Amino acid sequence: MKIVLIRHGMTRGNLEGRYIGCGTDEGLCGQGIAMLRQVRLPPVSRVYASPMLRCLQSAAILYPGISPQTVDDFRECSFGIFEGKSYRELNGRPDYQAWIDSGGTAPFPGGESRAQFAKRSLDAFRSLDLYGRKEDCALVVHGGTIMAVMEAMARPAGSYFDFQVKCGHGFILYDDGRYDTV
Repeated sequence: MKIVLIRHGMTRGNLEGRYIGCGTDEGLCGQGIAMLRQVRLPPVSRVYASPMLRCLQSAAILYPGISPQTVDDFRECSFGIFEGKSYRELNGRPDYQAWIDSGGTAPFPGGESRAQFAKRSLDAFRSLDLYGRKEDCALVVHGGTIMAVMEAMARPAGSYFDFQVKCGHGFILYDDGRYDTV
């Protein structure tokens, strides 16, 4: 059994280096659509996706003919007051510097912490009982969702940021914890 974890395609906000969380439901940009059309993934019988537009559009391109089951808790992190802003816009702000100094572990001001987001994502993953179903499936989600799942499930184990992926990339996770990149 294998689980394909794939990050959504690129959006304009991704191109601009913005914090695009659950407060911005933006679709894929032309470059993101073109890139996803080149991606080849293994076939699956079921697709799960974040309810965010960028993930639903990505699922339709990557797995045409399979209607994704949306999982609300796979939505992107809440970036709070940093939502929609770029590093350039935030650089020099004391609240942003405090968050950077925490190594990204402090909650985003007005948003979620990495631990809260990771727990939400992992709880949603576990609630699907994918290992009990014994069927190949795909999760079309966000980079942080992938990092949270892989940190908990992958073998050999790695840290959260070891599993960071670019848009349109991800992992194939096998039932014994081994994984390949896609």
